[in-house]
Amino acid sequence: MTTPTNQSLFTKMDCFRLYVEDLEAGLKYYRDGLGLKLIWRTDTAIGLGMDNDVTEIVINNERQGQEVDLKVDSVYEAVKTIVQAGGRVIVEPFDIRIGKCAVVEDPWKNQYVILDSSKGTFVTDGDGNVIGS
Repeated sequence: MTTPTNQSLFTKMDCFRLYVEDLEAGLKYYRDGLGLKLIWRTDTAIGLGMDNDVTEIVINNERQGQEVDLKVDSVYEAVKTIVQAGGRVIVEPFDIRIGKCAVVEDPWKNQYVILDSSKGTFVTDGDGNVIGS
């Protein structure tokens, strides 16, 4: 199944991921200094939200560099559409806590992550700690 030209393959920008050496220092900068809201946190990443946008800023201490994650309805279907359109798969679909994920590249070598929420969303406690999905 391919996506019709009048319908976007991407449903939203899920997050912009940034590396920080120390999560607490990153939280102090992005939450306390810049006013982002704590949405969720794990031992290696923290999801932060903006007042008027659903896109998260995710700080992490796992992988250096920046990453853009785009939400799709189905990673498997999106991979087919991207390849048909001339893109390629860099990392085949794999499991994540909330669904599936893959890394793809457009014809100009721009890489980005696609993901779906086929397993649901994070469940957090009152402090934003992820306690399930």
